[in-house]
Amino acid sequence: MSELQAVLLMIGFGVIVAVYAFGWWQQRKYRRKFGAAFKANHADALYRENAAAAGEQIQQLASLETIEDVMEEPIAAVDKTIESTAPERADRNLPGDSCALLDVRSDFIIELHPAEPCPAAALDGLWQRKFDFGKPVQVCGMTFNSLQWQRVIAENQTLYSRFRIALQLVDRSGAISLAKLADFRDLVLGVAGQIKADAAAPDVHEAHRRAVELDAFCAEVDQMIGINLMPPGERLLLCGRIAQAAALRGMTLEADGAFHLLDAQGHSLFSLANQDARPFQYHAPEDTVGTSGITLLLDVPRTENPAKQFFRMARIARELARELQANLVDDHRVALTDPALAVIREQIIRVETKMSASDIVPGSAQARRLFD
Repeated sequence: MSELQAVLLMIGFGVIVAVYAFGWWQQRKYRRKFGAAFKANHADALYRENAAAAGEQIQQLASLETIEDVMEEPIAAVDKTIESTAPERADRNLPGDSCALLDVRSDFIIELHPAEPCPAAALDGLWQRKFDFGKPVQVCGMTFNSLQWQRVIAENQTLYSRFRIALQLVDRSGAISLAKLADFRDLVLGVAGQIKADAAAPDVHEAHRRAVELDAFCAEVDQMIGINLMPPGERLLLCGRIAQAAALRGMTLEADGAFHLLDAQGHSLFSLANQDARPFQYHAPEDTVGTSGITLLLDVPRTENPAKQFFRMARIARELARELQANLVDDHRVALTDPALAVIREQIIRVETKMSASDIVPGSAQARRLFD
């Protein structure tokens, strides 16, 4: 091994340690702040890659100078790779169609066949306890006249010939418990008896096993990526200038007190949050209120094409750093280098590919409900 190779290898391992620490602290901070964790004891899948392989990748990136150089690989090629690994999606993944999203992998579904068509009010016992299970409950009905499935609410006067009553198995708070599954089953079967409906209910133990498996998968790919911008020394970033800079890049202030870049459907691609835990408010450009730092955040599973959006977020981070005279740093105020950003993006690509291969496409309606 030459002296140059040895030096590059040492640099590579140093960057890997920094990236790991950055990821660990980011996950700890933002999961606590935004409730993004499934369980405290889940491993951080994004940053546990083999050190030797990552070190080799860093050696290849060490000679590159800028984030544009490091992350210049054609996005289309990445999208093609991800698309090729994703199985054909069924109608259940059509956005906006909540009944089409129901899936035995993610929901405990009981189907009722009433003796005669009935309105939503017949499920009175269910409506009273709909929020008792800690997970979303969805009711879909097949209309008597059109024979189409539609979402049912308690006030519907439509007559239904069949009902599908579903309890979601997993969300960001974790998997449904076996006890709640059994309680839900007993409730729905009791309602079925009251309206003299035939009922078909899955086995609760099998459903709970699927819930645990799905929760483990979701925890593995559940990643919140952050890029910090902090001014040197004790200087503060003026909130008025932050608001102006965010607006110039198409970001809007939302109800959570963060600026968001939204897609055409109104879903957040990434956000800009205040590190001081205070929500941003509308500020005039000359406003003298300041903050010690800001963070750009990307919610990987809830974002369509997250690798592409990370590239975009990193570019905007560079622009904001120049405009606000701030530095890109990790939680220890160590400079976040271009090779480190490139490694993070490669990890996002792997997560994106893994999700797509499991038919939970990042940013899809199915992904957003599981990672809510």
